[in-house]
Amino acid sequence: MQKLKDFKTWLFRLVRYTVTQPKPWSDPALNGRSVMVVGSAPKSTKPADFGPSYLVISINASQIVAREWGVEKPDMTLMMFHQIEGKYKNAQEVRRVLNGERTGHLYLLLWRHDLKRLKDGLKRINYGYDQLSIVDRYSRVALVRAMTGKLNFEIGPESKYSNGIIGVMLALHSGAQRVVISGINPASTGHIYNAENLHRKHSGPDMDALRHMQKLGLPVYTADPEVAKATGLPLWTGEA
Repeated sequence: MQKLKDFKTWLFRLVRYTVTQPKPWSDPALNGRSVMVVGSAPKSTKPADFGPSYLVISINASQIVAREWGVEKPDMTLMMFHQIEGKYKNAQEVRRVLNGERTGHLYLLLWRHDLKRLKDGLKRINYGYDQLSIVDRYSRVALVRAMTGKLNFEIGPESKYSNGIIGVMLALHSGAQRVVISGINPASTGHIYNAENLHRKHSGPDMDALRHMQKLGLPVYTADPEVAKATGLPLWTGEA
């Protein structure tokens, strides 16, 4: 029964994707920049050359990591829709951590409601932004296809990429000079901002994507020695 339901969902998304022909998500502000994508894995490492030259992308509540590095406000934040109204523990912790914080360009992924409801939700959790954009499923799918060659409609949680990896893809597709990741580890469990030690459902796709990027010779590096060892990504030491 579940397989039939999944097939119908896949078919619907395929038809819609084919009809709409969405353009891959991109942001010109990333073009030519050194980009730091900060995730929420329990361990993260500050790059040796980290400073104002980096454009910082945070994921959900991971800007608390960047704050320890002196970043008062990330340039961009990628946030999943359920962080705004979700009832489960992780979403509650995200809202708690982000209370009183602010970002530059907030990208809200897969939001299903109107803009007013989103703005009201952000106001309720006391999270500010300079610019707000909603990213739909199909521009995200088009981005993944542009970067991997795969048409992934994200039918189940085990087939989805994490927002951290999506952030890497966004930066590369937008023309970033290089992308350095920290706190993005497909082999880890848990999050820096809570003690729930939750399993990361995206581990398989994330690992495949990072290894694919490394194989293609794309300018993606990690500041975390453990991730370099696990994925084959070069360890960023401040010199290309």
